[in-house]
Amino acid sequence: MEITTILDSIDLGAMTLPEFQRGYVWNRNQVRELMNSLYHRYPVGGLLVWATKTEQIDARGNQTLNPGHVKLILDGQQRVTSLYGIMRGTPPPFFEGNPQAFTDLYFNMQEETFEFYGPVKMRDNPYWISVTDLMKSGLQPFVSHIFQTQTLASRGDVYISRLTHLLGIKSIQFHIEEVTGADKTVDVVVDIFNRVNSGGTKLSKGDLALARVCAEWPEARQELRRLLKQWEQAGFYFKMDWLLRNVNTVLTGEAMFTALKDVNAVQFQFGLKQTEKAINYLLNVISGRLGLDHDRVLGGRYAFPIMTRYISQNGGHFKNANERDKLLYWYVHSFLWGRFAGSTESILNKDLGLMEDTDDALDRLIEELRLSRGDLHIRPSNFDSWSLGARFYPMLYLLTRVGEARDWGTGLPLKASLLGKINKLQIHHIFPRSRLYNAGYSRAEVNALANYCYLTQDTNLIISNRYPEEYFSEVETAHPGALASQWIPMDPILWRMENYLDFLAARRDLLTQAANNFLNSLLLNKTTANVPDVIVSEDILNIVSSDIPNDTESDLLLRTNIWVMEHGLPEGELLFELFDEAGEKPLALLDLAWPEGLQTGLSEPVALLIDEEHEVLEEAGMCQ
Repeated sequence: MEITTILDSIDLGAMTLPEFQRGYVWNRNQVRELMNSLYHRYPVGGLLVWATKTEQIDARGNQTLNPGHVKLILDGQQRVTSLYGIMRGTPPPFFEGNPQAFTDLYFNMQEETFEFYGPVKMRDNPYWISVTDLMKSGLQPFVSHIFQTQTLASRGDVYISRLTHLLGIKSIQFHIEEVTGADKTVDVVVDIFNRVNSGGTKLSKGDLALARVCAEWPEARQELRRLLKQWEQAGFYFKMDWLLRNVNTVLTGEAMFTALKDVNAVQFQFGLKQTEKAINYLLNVISGRLGLDHDRVLGGRYAFPIMTRYISQNGGHFKNANERDKLLYWYVHSFLWGRFAGSTESILNKDLGLMEDTDDALDRLIEELRLSRGDLHIRPSNFDSWSLGARFYPMLYLLTRVGEARDWGTGLPLKASLLGKINKLQIHHIFPRSRLYNAGYSRAEVNALANYCYLTQDTNLIISNRYPEEYFSEVETAHPGALASQWIPMDPILWRMENYLDFLAARRDLLTQAANNFLNSLLLNKTTANVPDVIVSEDILNIVSSDIPNDTESDLLLRTNIWVMEHGLPEGELLFELFDEAGEKPLALLDLAWPEGLQTGLSEPVALLIDEEHEVLEEAGMCQ
């Protein structure tokens, strides 16, 4: 089939994408190489399509489909989408991704090369022409341009021949192989897709499960996206598989996505509503009771399927504060000790099994966690490391938000319920980084957890890089008790630069005592806090990443992640914990990582590390 006929079929609704396909993931280099290959008439492969009845399929997008039969592209999405975008000047109806990947492609008539528009290089340069303009307008406008331009006219026939050859790409034939037949169910076709797909990203287990649901309820994916967007606006960023995992456990009590195979559309919709309510309820409780009120401090995401299952089994809410605090006690310890860091599905299934009998389910969960750990007592060494202690950064934030911690500039409490919207919390290095580096301390020592506290943005700027022995006395005079409220050892000798390591040791002891006291109070129900019913706040605090040592690095990592997602590639995981093969021992903390590759299942794991020490690079496998 000619390329132009394929594009016409898309416009007519006779060819489209199945819903289970992921979005467009190609970058500009891949688009340029495709056009270069087609221009030189190199083979670029054929298409694999699923020919089936229109009423039996779930297609991507809102396009009106051809009545009767339709062809769904299984292999070739990236090529077809790129060609459609270039030749039509707009993305196809089923498009989901970054259109900049194929926008503004230009062709150099003199050198016969393709590049994306660059004003410095191409402005006022008559040799560069827009490929899209040529494909849409045809040859005639460019013939006039060539013979009316002095620098082009002498070789006009050559350039017209090259443009004609470029236009001829429209007539290139793509071999199309069809999958058809009554036996080709969604499950069969998805399996075929994963086996032959060479240009896209393999489907995850969650995608496969969702494909089955979408076959019966086409709006399923859009509804899940709506919920993810809702939580994103409240400051929490979750992935589709995570939400689907929660729905799965709520409906089936099992972690494996295969359990959804017997769930029909009506049951799935009911389970999704239950899950939405449970997650909203839990986010509110965790924000209000633990102070973990935004994404960067929310630990233990994979503890949520356990908690949503528990909530849904118990009428959608806690019966009392004791039940609430007991579950929160388990939740905090589950992420402090990395309960779901490795072999997630097997651990989830084990814990879900403990909840089959709802009586004393929380006690069984806590006991299982205690047995796996030996005990649930926090020790000073847990606050020791700056890279392997990542799980304890949320703990520091938690203590700041639920305790009596006060700001050093205003003396006001830093509790979530009392912090005004005009104030934003920031990480503050108690002993300034620049001073410590100048004194010869290592990066790990400089960025030790015990050297961090949270302050309002204004206070952080005012203190700047002054020595603690200078500003501590001023803080104590202006706001007595404010230092101690943030677990500062009050011996002035420890405030001196030469005693920095002793200061860290003393503060670790204080933090350990505070953490154990708070967690024990949850288990013993020593508080009378009310259980909130709605998400308490949509005010997202500006928190500098707890493990990234400065604003520049944090900004770089965030911008990198955004750039990657804008190009249709999967989101990377900030502060990714690297474990040994058994999934038990933490080896290193990676600034930004794609553990399954930038194209899941098709590429090697990727990590972005900024100014890391040799040990971290070695564990990440990046040393030569």
